[in-house]
Amino acid sequence: MAAVAIIYLTITAIAAAFIPPSQAAGIATYWGQNGGEGSLADACNSDNYKFINIAFLTTFGSGQSPVLNLAGHCEQTAGTCARFGDEIATCQSKGIKVLLSLGGAIGNPALASPDDARQVADYIWNNFLGGNSDSRPFGPAVLDGVDFDIESGTAQNWDVLATALSERSTAEKKVYLSAAPMCPIPDERLNGAIQTGLFDYVWVQFYNNPGCDIRAGVDALVARWNEWAALPGRELFLGLPAAEEAAPGGHIPPEVLINQVLPKIKSSEKYGGVMLWNKFYDRTYSRDILGSI
Repeated sequence: MAAVAIIYLTITAIAAAFIPPSQAAGIATYWGQNGGEGSLADACNSDNYKFINIAFLTTFGSGQSPVLNLAGHCEQTAGTCARFGDEIATCQSKGIKVLLSLGGAIGNPALASPDDARQVADYIWNNFLGGNSDSRPFGPAVLDGVDFDIESGTAQNWDVLATALSERSTAEKKVYLSAAPMCPIPDERLNGAIQTGLFDYVWVQFYNNPGCDIRAGVDALVARWNEWAALPGRELFLGLPAAEEAAPGGHIPPEVLINQVLPKIKSSEKYGGVMLWNKFYDRTYSRDILGSI
């Protein structure tokens, strides 16, 4: 029996080794919007996160000069963001995917046409991903992908941008795509892009929307989760404020999340974990829930 057990455990361990890392649930967060949240390396060295969205590239498209707004961490025009290149490498060495987040609540993104969207894709590729430019804000660091957090402007051409970025993937280096739509369906701006099925991760913002966040009740939240799970996208994340003060509404106390919400959504084939807004407000929340994700 002992030999059989050893063989079984060995086979199990080998099988587990071939499960894609993306299939293990985890926590995503946003970093870059508060100078008091600590460094990017601090966030990754906490071992609480599987994904970090660097927020935000707020302005781009329609002839606008792209603006990387990291809220006091650094100034793109002064070249002081390059110091984060080594920190990005630190995160990636720990298996954490680091993505550039587009838009945000104060963003001014505008894609005037399909050609404009493709030009923006070229800019992102050359300045943040695997391309070449003399003006790369993070130096030679190559981010893992791009996050779409589009909260202003029109719905036009985001599908074109997603397609153009996805086409940059190679056998050696995939360009991961994520989206952060609001929980009402369809999302006002990202629905067309999400319908392409190109997004690896969809972290739905279950906050700021009383009709479908926790203020509507656990059952209503779960019902909306199930509707999102039926839409295109590889993995689905429950997006939450990391503290009550992080958003006007939608925060779920850890014990309620662990005991009432997660048991009802973790059975979903698309369940990928939890997204928290944001690193500054996440003082203990990720640590409190990590073992239950």
